[in-house]
Amino acid sequence: MEILFKTKNIEQIKKIILNDDILSRASIIFKESSTLGEKEGFYYILFSGTDEQCNRAKDVLTDKAEIIDNHEIIKKIKEEQDKAAEGFGAIFG
Repeated sequence: MEILFKTKNIEQIKKIILNDDILSRASIIFKESSTLGEKEGFYYILFSGTDEQCNRAKDVLTDKAEIIDNHEIIKKIKEEQDKAAEGFGAIFG
């Protein structure tokens, strides 16, 4: 299950996620909006995990981040991650 969040309070959200035993075990990608061609000033958080983790993320982050239903942004984030992984793999051959 995946959830895309949008927020300006990235440091607060990072602390919440990383200090929570359930949330910190999920796959989390933090991305500045300007790196995806969006206007600056906010961040995307792509949260991927079990139903339990995603439901907890919704509960905990509801008043701190907006849930976005934008498959194009999710696709861009994943493409960037894949390119980064390919580049990293090329280093170690």
